[in-house]
Formats: sequence, structure tokens, C-alpha cells
Amino acid sequence: MLKKNSVLIITVFIFFSSFFHAQEKLGNEPQKNISTLMNETTSGDYLLAIEKAGEVLQSSYIDAEFTTEAYLVFSDIDKTDKDMDVILRSVKAANLNVRNQQMYQTILEQLKIKLDNQSKFINKQDSIQNSIQSRIASLGKDKVVMAFVKDTLRQKQFQKEIQELTRQYKKTAALLSKNAKTLNGKKRKILENKTAVFYALQTVEERLQKSEINLIKKEYPLLWNVGAKADGEDISANFSGKIGVEKEVTLYYITRIITGLLIAGIFMLLIWVYVNNNLKYLKKAGCLDNLEALNFSFLNKGAFVPVLVLGLYIVILSNLYAPVVFTTMLHFILLISISFLFRGSWQKTSRYNWLFLILLFTVSSFINLFVPVSFTERCVFILINAGAVFYIIKQLKIPDNGLFKLKFFRWTGFIFICFCVLSVILNIFGRVSLSHTLSLAATVALTQVIALSVLLKIFIEIILLQIYRTRVQRGIVTIFDHKNLSDNLKTPFIIITVYLWFVVTASYLNIWGSISDSMVSLLKYTVNIGSLSFTLGSVLLFFAMIWIAHLLQKYAAYFFGEIEDEDEENINKKQHSRLLIIRLVLLTGGYLLAVLASGIPLDKVSIIIGALGVGVGLGLQGIVSNFVSGVILIFGRAIQIGDIIEISSQQGRVKSMDLRTTKINAPNGSEIIIPNGSLLSQNITNWTYTDNLKQVEISFNLKGETTPEDINGIIRETISGMPMIEQTRPCQIYYNTLSKESFGVLIKFWCSIYRTEEVISETKQALFKAFGNHNIDITI
Repeated sequence: MLKKNSVLIITVFIFFSSFFHAQEKLGNEPQKNISTLMNETTSGDYLLAIEKAGEVLQSSYIDAEFTTEAYLVFSDIDKTDKDMDVILRSVKAANLNVRNQQMYQTILEQLKIKLDNQSKFINKQDSIQNSIQSRIASLGKDKVVMAFVKDTLRQKQFQKEIQELTRQYKKTAALLSKNAKTLNGKKRKILENKTAVFYALQTVEERLQKSEINLIKKEYPLLWNVGAKADGEDISANFSGKIGVEKEVTLYYITRIITGLLIAGIFMLLIWVYVNNNLKYLKKAGCLDNLEALNFSFLNKGAFVPVLVLGLYIVILSNLYAPVVFTTMLHFILLISISFLFRGSWQKTSRYNWLFLILLFTVSSFINLFVPVSFTERCVFILINAGAVFYIIKQLKIPDNGLFKLKFFRWTGFIFICFCVLSVILNIFGRVSLSHTLSLAATVALTQVIALSVLLKIFIEIILLQIYRTRVQRGIVTIFDHKNLSDNLKTPFIIITVYLWFVVTASYLNIWGSISDSMVSLLKYTVNIGSLSFTLGSVLLFFAMIWIAHLLQKYAAYFFGEIEDEDEENINKKQHSRLLIIRLVLLTGGYLLAVLASGIPLDKVSIIIGALGVGVGLGLQGIVSNFVSGVILIFGRAIQIGDIIEISSQQGRVKSMDLRTTKINAPNGSEIIIPNGSLLSQNITNWTYTDNLKQVEISFNLKGETTPEDINGIIRETISGMPMIEQTRPCQIYYNTLSKESFGVLIKFWCSIYRTEEVISETKQALFKAFGNHNIDITI
């Protein structure tokens, strides 16, 4: 491009210089040539040609300037060049650690993609510069301009315009020349980096293939064939060299993911603020101590360490192919954080067991990373594994061991023993790399069970904390059935934690990459049934989205402090109505997203809908009727959760409503399930549609010397002292019979419909006592 640009500059410069060359020879030109040219082209034509050339040169200069995006790409190219120096030095000096080689492979593949994108951008900029050059070169083909070059008299007339035109041209030509040099330099740098990445990838892939072969074949001699002394290797120099390499590649990796770390930190900060605000609110309300009654173990001691544990696990999962030193440090900090969580709550034996696991993880990681393989190192590693197996077996035999009594922990303990035994055998027979991998993975598998159980407990406590805080805001400080709720919430979380345990353990076994690639290939496998084709991944995604939608609509109420089995007098009906709408939106939105995410063709969906329409016409009218009735009831709010209703001589409190049925709790404890279509088609008495008050009446007979005025006074005084009777509505007193010493009285008053029987009973007792104090016999 540079050569082409130079030729163009020279050509166009000669073209514009001809203006001045013609002016110098103006006195020597024959007058007839001038007259001929003037007859052919006017001054206006020349002026328009000059203006056009000026506009072309000015627009070319503006278009030739690099945009902000271009400078950002240039900066990224320079940064990539610096990153290449670091990663290539690390690849050249690094040991054959499989995890690090996998990390190098991932980074190099990402750099390869980045270099391809940079190359495409530079080529695009190159084509833009070429089009600008072509635009300037097209000026030499204009007939008026060519005539103007020969017309020396007109050149003298437009001398100032020609000088300005020449200045613009020189400026534009200089910018084009500078840009050409810049783009050529960037092209050269990208090409060099591409070549370096190509050879580095070949090196890494060869190392990975070699390491995979070495996992199977014998790497070192049998243990009894190795001399007791090291093989002459400078252990201290090897140790410092490995530390230097690991430090450099770890710092490089951290600079690459610094943005992700900041995002994770901000996310954890928001969670900490959210949890801490809930704790502060409960402390201010004087209910913080009640968290122990909710079986809290972590959040009641503070929010910082639990949120730190949560954040560390997120970072670990998002950096499975990070340098080994980086992931090891994350795991070590995670284990130490868990130790702080359990301070003061674990027994002495459990605390010692946990410290033993942390020490075992630390020693195994250190030996695997920095200690060169030798006879002494292999013997020490065998002793460590054998001692760990002996210790774990001994602890598993103790029935009341606080740490080892967990069901999942015991299963993982057996896995730990198997891995360590295999590690010892492989070490003896020369498969040292695989021996180290199994030993470290065994320790990680054992510690991650505790870490994930803590993580599960933290998730449950965050949800329970939100529920209890919301209930306290509503004035309900009583402890709800948290055990049943926790058991319901554990089911989906246990599935997630088991999957996370498998991912982390498989990554330490260096097999997660192969497993994930196989799973992706399986999920992308296309199945053809007639004209319909789909992948297994789309089917699983479809059902997963539906499952998630059902989970969300099921547990949405918990975040608003609503417990399904709770019978509250002052229930928030408007909130329940909003929750029903939210559930409906979650379900419908979940199904729509499931269809869209699965990639099912919409024309196939229309066929299914048409088939459903035929099915409705043949026999699904009842189901569709109940569904539509449920939607109408949810939005119409004629019946809400907590209402006391009466339908077909059956009375009870509305416990729950969904899109098909409504559940009613009868006074005798039975649960009545009524289809929504029946509710909408029958007459319903809603005792709590506008308020929760019900008018009740009590009849009784009085005997004694008294007057109606005294009787009325005693009744009103007694009623006014009853806190559960609604005092804003006056009590009504009626006389059924009147005689000299006998009175038949009927009183009516208002009270909460949820406490009708209780209020009637207490009122009768109060009236009996009040009239007895006045020596009046009462029969109720």
C-alpha cells in the first residue's frame, strides 16, 4: 500500500504543480492557444472545477482521519503485542502442568480470535484509505481540469485558489502517507503475532498430548529402582524458577480477568448490603435473637464472611482454567473463610478434622506445584496419602463425629480413600503425574462437600432472612414453620450443589474439559423425525426453562414473607393478588421463553396449537374452562387468598388459588378443592370481601329486680371492655320478652370473622360475671 500511495502522491503532485509551471511560461505562450481554450471553457466552469477539487480534497482529509474506534483497536493491538510477550515467555519456560497448559491453550485460542478480528479491522481501514486515494486520482480524469492545466491565462486568474488547492492536497497526501505507514506497521505486527500464536498452540497441544500419554504410560522408574539421592538436579534453582514462572503467569491472568473480578466484587457488595440491611432492621426491631430459633448458623453472626464464601465460589467456578497457583489460592482462602464461619460452633474433634483437611490440601498443592519429582518426594507423597487414608478411615468409624456424620461427606470420604489408594499404587509404579492429580482431587472433593454444604446453608438463610424481615415489617414476629420450608427449598439447591461438586472435582482431575466437550457434542446432536429436526440440547433447554418457571412461581411468595400453611387474621390480600399475577406472568413467560429458546419452529407450534384446538373441541372444555376461570378470578379479585367464603353450604377460608383449582380450609380441618369453573358459575358468599368483620348475636334471659335502663348500662359497659369486639360499630340491644322480674334480651355486635366463636364465648362469660355482680340471674 505504501508504494502505491507514494506513486499516487507523486502523480497528483506533478498534476497540481503544472499550474505554477504554466504560470511561469505565461508570457511565452501564443495568444491563439489561449483564445482557443477560452472559447471552449468559461471561467465559471474553471471555478466550479476548482471548488469541486477543493471539496474532494477536504472531504478526503476528513475521511482519511482515523476514528476513535480505530485508535482503540490500535491500542488493543499494542496491548495484545505486550500480552504475547508474557504468554510466550510463560509457555516457553512453564512446566508440563496440565492445568496450566489448558489455561495456555484457552488464552492462545482467544488471542487467535482477537488477532483475526484485528486483522479484519485493519483490512477494512486499508480499503477505506484506498477508496480515498481513488477519489483523489479521479480528479485527473475530469476534462475541465485537464483543460485548466493547459490554460495558463486562467491559471493566473485563479492563482489564489490554486495555491489553497495545492495546500489542501499536500496536507491530505501527507495524512494518507502517514496512515499507510501506520496500517502497514499494524499489519506486520499482527502477522508476527499470528505466527507466534500458531507455533505456541502447536507446542501446548503437543504438551497436552504428551501429558495424556504420560498419564497412562510409565513416566518414571519403579520406586524400588530409583536411587535415594536426587538425580543431580539443582532443587533450589528449580524451585525458584517454578515460582517465577507461576508468579508471572498468575499476574498476567489476573490482569486479563480484572474486569470480571471487579464485577464479581460489586455483585458481592450488593448482596452484602442487602443482607446487612435486613440484619440491621431485625436488630432495630429487637428480633435479631429470633434468628437462632430459625436455625441460623452463619448470617446471625454477621454478613461479611458468608458473602465472601459465596463470592469466592463464584470466582472459582468462573475460572476453572485459571493458573494452578490462582485456583489453589482461591481454594485456600475459601477453606480459611469457612473456618471463621464455624468458629465457636464446632466441637474440638470437628475443628481438628477440618484443620487436618486444610493442611493436607496445602501440603499436596505445594508439592504438586513446586517440588521436583525425586525419590524423596515420591516417598513423602506416599506417606502423606497413606496417613490421610488411615486418618479418614479412623474418623469415619466414629458414629458421633460432628464433621463426618454428614451423609454426603461419608460418601465422599470413601471416594477420598479410593483416590488416595490409587495415588499410592500409581506413584510406586512410576505414574507420578496421575498420582499427584488423584491425591489433590481427593482432598478437593472432601473439602468441597463441606464448602458446598455451607454454601447451601447460606442460600437458605438468605431466603429465610428475607421472609422473616418482611413478616416483621407487617408486625408478625412469631416464628413460622421454617423447617418444612427449608426442606422444600433444599431440593433444587441440592441438585445445583451436586453439579458444582462434580465440576470442581472433575476440573482437578483434568477431565472436565473432555467431559464438557462431550456433553456439548451430545447436546448439539441433531435428531430428525420426519420433517422435524431438533437437538437434544434444545429439548433439555425446553424442559429446564419450564422447570425453572414452575420453581420461580412456586417460591415467589416466600420473598414477600408469605407462608402457604399459615392462617393469619390480618392477611395482606392485595399482596396475595399481586403474587398470583406474578405467578401467572412467570408461568406464561417461562413457557414462551422455553419455546423460543428451544428453537422449535413457530410453524410447528401453530400445528400443535391447532391440534390442541381440536382436542378442546373434543373433550378438554372443562380444563380450558377452569384455566380461563382462574385467570378471571385472579384479575377480577372477587375471591382472594384469606377470604372466608361460603359456597353450596360449604364454608371455609381460601388457602390457595392456582390456574385450575382453589383450595379451601374448612372449619373441621378438611381441605376442599373446588374447580375454578365451579366458583365462577355459582353464587358465592364472601364474608371478607370488603372487611373482616362479622355481626354476631347472643340471646339470654334475665331474672331479678332491675330495669331495662340498668340492663342496657351493664351490657354496654361489659361490651366496651372486650378488646376483640369492634368498638367503632355500636352494640345493638333488643328485648324479646318483658315482665316484672323476667327479661328476654338479644344483643348484636361486630367482631373479626376469624375469632367469632372465641369472642362469643368470652362475651358470654363476661356478661355472666357482670350480671352476677349485680345479683341478677342470667341464663345464656
